[in-house]
Amino acid sequence: MPEGARYRRIAADIQRRIAAGEWRPGQDLPSRAELAAELGVHPQTVRLAYVLLRRTGVLEGEERRAVYVAHPPAMRTLTDPDAEWPYSSETTDTRPRAASVELAERLGVDVGASLKHETVECLDPGGRSAMLISSWWRGQRQPHASYAAELGVVELTEEQAHALGLLVDTVAFRVVRTRFDVHRRPLETADLILPMDRWLVRLAPMREQ
Repeated sequence: MPEGARYRRIAADIQRRIAAGEWRPGQDLPSRAELAAELGVHPQTVRLAYVLLRRTGVLEGEERRAVYVAHPPAMRTLTDPDAEWPYSSETTDTRPRAASVELAERLGVDVGASLKHETVECLDPGGRSAMLISSWWRGQRQPHASYAAELGVVELTEEQAHALGLLVDTVAFRVVRTRFDVHRRPLETADLILPMDRWLVRLAPMREQ
């Protein structure tokens, strides 16, 4: 098994064991050497799994010291899906996309049309992943006059789950936001993925700018 897949598998297994109550918030996990011996892997593989879980907020603790189960993240309330994120963020993907049937309908373009794309990982003040925003648009980005938003739920993909520190197929909130020009033509559409253990959603009505 490739090294990247191995440490991610171990990280997912640790999360399952935490969810099952084997380790509780504030409790130390075994040392890298102890867990590596238990799992039959190199301690470096466990170190990478611990690094990933610290980054996603599942574990806390400093490098070369004991790590422990993090306490649940603070709940936030989303009231304006068009507001700028007030903390730091990281752009994780900018590869162009061909318009799927759904994206073509949302943007009023042909299926297969080339779209600009951006996925941004929004971080909370502690540097933990709080939300993912994937956006698609044609040509150059333009200022918008209004927006519409719809709330639903979605099962996380493997990539989304890894970014948010959750298990694959975990159900999360999905806010579909579409921005319009003054003539109500769609300019850009986005999916906001919000973990249910970190967010309450109270959507504001559509507003004109």
